[in-house]
Amino acid sequence: MDTTATTQRTGLRRITLLVALAVFAQESTWNFYDAQVPPLLMAHLDSAAAVGLLMGMDNILGLFIQPWMGNRSDNTRTSWGRRIPYLVVGMPLAAVIFLLIPFSAASLPLLVAVMFAYALVVNSFKPIAEALVPDFIPPERRSRANAVVKIAAALTVVVASLLSILIVDDHPTAAFVIPSVVMLLAVLVLGFTVRDSRSRGYQAALAEDAALRPQDRQRLRALDAVRDILRDSDRSRLLLMLAILLFGGAWAASRSLITPYGIEVLGLSRGDAGGLTLVSGLVYIVVAYPVALLAERFGRLRIMALGMVIFAVAMVTATVARTPAGTVIALSAGAVGASGFIINAAVVLWNLAPSARVLGTYAGLYTVSWASGGFLGPALVGAMIDVTGWRLMPVDTAIVTLLAVATVVRIGIIRRRTVHSGQSNPTGEAKP
Repeated sequence: MDTTATTQRTGLRRITLLVALAVFAQESTWNFYDAQVPPLLMAHLDSAAAVGLLMGMDNILGLFIQPWMGNRSDNTRTSWGRRIPYLVVGMPLAAVIFLLIPFSAASLPLLVAVMFAYALVVNSFKPIAEALVPDFIPPERRSRANAVVKIAAALTVVVASLLSILIVDDHPTAAFVIPSVVMLLAVLVLGFTVRDSRSRGYQAALAEDAALRPQDRQRLRALDAVRDILRDSDRSRLLLMLAILLFGGAWAASRSLITPYGIEVLGLSRGDAGGLTLVSGLVYIVVAYPVALLAERFGRLRIMALGMVIFAVAMVTATVARTPAGTVIALSAGAVGASGFIINAAVVLWNLAPSARVLGTYAGLYTVSWASGGFLGPALVGAMIDVTGWRLMPVDTAIVTLLAVATVVRIGIIRRRTVHSGQSNPTGEAKP
């Protein structure tokens, strides 16, 4: 038995679980925030639009903060590495601010101020935690590592639901303590066990720094990375970000508009309609890792395109099988397909990064693309519903998905041309 290879695999599994722990901790507070802060706002506001606007504040902040902070960590050099210093400061601070939310609820201005502070801090370290995956994990194994991280994030939805069901009504203030404690425990584990100064990404960045002339070692800005993507004649990275935006929009529409669809078309109550996505969420958790293994074997772009086709077919099927059971089955099949894209899109973008020095920036750019889709997608599909009616909502979602499929297919063609022309292919995505 190759002892060195076994040790390396054990190390990769360990760091994958530690990154998943960090993401689980931050998403636990975020999902509970999304579930329980709206009622606190509704105690002061009669307007649903005002509540929605304030709840969307974290997404707007993220569009600006996440790529900037990811880039800032890319340019950090310490004995602990470039990511962990931000996590050991940001996560405890976020936990403390999160604890203040129920105590600030009596005053609307104070509540909004605490919400803003929480959103500011959590957005600051979200891309930094996720960038640990490409820092430590080699390109060929990043899909399975990212699958574990996505599973951890998906589980936090279940945790937030259980906290809401079991604790909030009897102990509304104490319920905020549990996610905060989870985050504090997670950062303690990370702080004592992870030194990303030892990661292959950090070491590669140091090697690139050393190879540059002193006058060329200027700080790489996020704007520089964006300009590089826009000016690149290859267009793979730009098209991928467009695909992420498009499918992020389709996925967000399928989740956010399913409750009114269930009410208007299936004749369900508000509660029953809201539960239509429960089974599909569990299915997503089950299939995530096997889908990652398939992507590493057959190619990520292929699995992404195939997954989106399955998702689109499932949406059309939901329109035909217009019953609650049929909709649940279709949504579950759609979750299987969606996992093929969600797990692999960030990995392909990381692998297309021109340098280990910008992996954090690219983690932020992925989040910006996905969040932009989450903001624009429901609005676009909603506009289509205004024309076609609620009965065709799943078909409208499928149309947006097919645009993303066409974009990914185009990327595949570009990557194959790159390979055939003899240029480098760091992603391994365009194997004929």
